[in-house]
Amino acid sequence: MPICKQCGDEVDELVTVTTDGKRRRVCESCASEADSASAVAEESEAVVQRMMEFKGRR
Repeated sequence: MPICKQCGDEVDELVTVTTDGKRRRVCESCASEADSASAVAEESEAVVQRMMEFKGRR
């Protein structure tokens, strides 16, 4: 049985996700948490850029 790198639980299948520029193999629940955290971080960065009237993209 594979073991999730994030939570340490034994799972049936691992999913590969990219977080902070690194690819990690985690369970589906940890992958969904990572996706939601990534979406929140992206939106908060966009809000700050709009607030500061930033016109370019990285």
